[in-house]
Amino acid sequence: MNTDEAKRVLETALLCAREPMTIHGMKKLFAEVDANGRQLGAGVGSDTIKILLEELRQDWQGRGIEIVSLASGWRFQSRPEMKTYLERLAPEKPPKYSRATLET
Repeated sequence: MNTDEAKRVLETALLCAREPMTIHGMKKLFAEVDANGRQLGAGVGSDTIKILLEELRQDWQGRGIEIVSLASGWRFQSRPEMKTYLERLAPEKPPKYSRATLET
C-alpha cells in the first residue's frame, strides 16, 4: 500500500469513527491477516501512522474542519471559527416552563 492509499484509509476511518481513534486502533486498519482472520504481520507502525496523521493535518489546513489529537485519540472536528455558523443549524432555544413550574 502506498502513502496516498494509507492516508485515504486513515482519513476515511477518522471521518466515519464515532469516537476518537487511538494509534493502536489505527494500526489495526493496516494489519496483515490471513483468510481465517489471524494476524500475520504488524502492517504499518506507530511512527508511520503519526507521520501520515501529520500529513493529513497539513492537507486539511485552511478548511472548515481539522484533525486534532486528544487524550482519548485522534478525530476530525470543526474549527473554532466555524462555531458561529454551525450554531445556526440548531439554534439554542430558551427553555419553556409550564405554569406549574413558574408558580413554584
